[in-house]
Amino acid sequence: MSGPGFFASRWVEAPDHVTELDPDALPAGFRAAGIAAGLKPEGLDLGVIASDEPETVSAARFATNARLGAPVLVSRQAELQGLRAAVANAGGSNTGDGQRGIETALAMQAAAAHELGLRPEQVGLASTGVIGPELPREPAVRGTRAACAALGADAGAFSRAILSSDSGPKRACLEVALSGGPVRLAAQAKGAGMISPRFATMFCFVETDARLAQETIELLTGVCVARSFDRVSVDGQLSTSDTVFAFANGASGIAVEPESGDELVLGQAMDALLRQLALAMVADGEGARRVGRIVVRGRAEGVEEVARAVANSPLVKTALHGADPNFGRILQAAGAVWPAGEPFVADLAIEGRQLVSAGEAVGVTPDELAGLERAVSIPEVEYELTMPGEGGEAEVFFSDLSTAYVSFNAEYTS
Repeated sequence: MSGPGFFASRWVEAPDHVTELDPDALPAGFRAAGIAAGLKPEGLDLGVIASDEPETVSAARFATNARLGAPVLVSRQAELQGLRAAVANAGGSNTGDGQRGIETALAMQAAAAHELGLRPEQVGLASTGVIGPELPREPAVRGTRAACAALGADAGAFSRAILSSDSGPKRACLEVALSGGPVRLAAQAKGAGMISPRFATMFCFVETDARLAQETIELLTGVCVARSFDRVSVDGQLSTSDTVFAFANGASGIAVEPESGDELVLGQAMDALLRQLALAMVADGEGARRVGRIVVRGRAEGVEEVARAVANSPLVKTALHGADPNFGRILQAAGAVWPAGEPFVADLAIEGRQLVSAGEAVGVTPDELAGLERAVSIPEVEYELTMPGEGGEAEVFFSDLSTAYVSFNAEYTS
């Protein structure tokens, strides 16, 4: 990705009513901290984010894997409409440890609640790292208490404490101009591998000091997640630990009424924020060099499966890595999930250059091929595939597949 500021992707337009602030800043009434709890060999590895406002409303989204981490299982039983805080750690996903893992998650939740003067049900949890090994309980609980004691008006340490294989923090803070005055909207995220549609090995914590009805933050979270984290893939793997928490605490004193112009403005800002964070995860895909966007149009019941098949194809992803405009691989991946026996008549364009029309390859001269090779050597490459039928459109953002990704994941636990 290239470009100044936070909104660096060609596929995300910064809304006119948004101003970028210090990326580590927080909306009014929120505090955060990140500390070294000893869950990783070195560095920050546990964070807490909290709202000081009793009337805070919230929304949440989680992984859909049948094998879920203990923090997700415990969080799903919390008061997801009125959370006041979240505890997040790297260094271990607390997945697959049975009842012991559940008890560790509950102990972390209880420790945060005690330190913050909350009920345990007002605290959400998120853990990331290797699946399977025990998350050491005492360091995790002790670290939770220490992070609560260190809370401040800066999210920098929190943003770093939640990282696993990320190359750096992913966060932003925006000022959004509403009719009643400015509000702040911020988010901190992590994710670089085990990323597939229906989230990723990803976290995202969203905060605003606007006053929202719970139904409004629920609506905005659902719509924006569906257009961001649901649209990305690094390796086609569905995580056990995906978590999104969104908080609105009203500390600005500026209310956003349902179905109002302000709701639309705030929603546009949140949509752009989460889409850019999702694209940052794909671009950080453990050795990724390029990001692709596949847009599939055609009959409504077929476009989603085709888009995901193309995005997750190792052959398409390696071609993207090598800046190879090998359009046959795209058609192969799409055809593999098209119903057998039905005509496969498609149009395909790469970076605006049509290469296939009605299922037949368009003649490309050597000069045109050289130009296309240059066109796909950029950081972000777009593919457009038109299938039979009408009424459907789906997009998926995906990373390339590199030798660095293979090496990293071949040696991840050893």
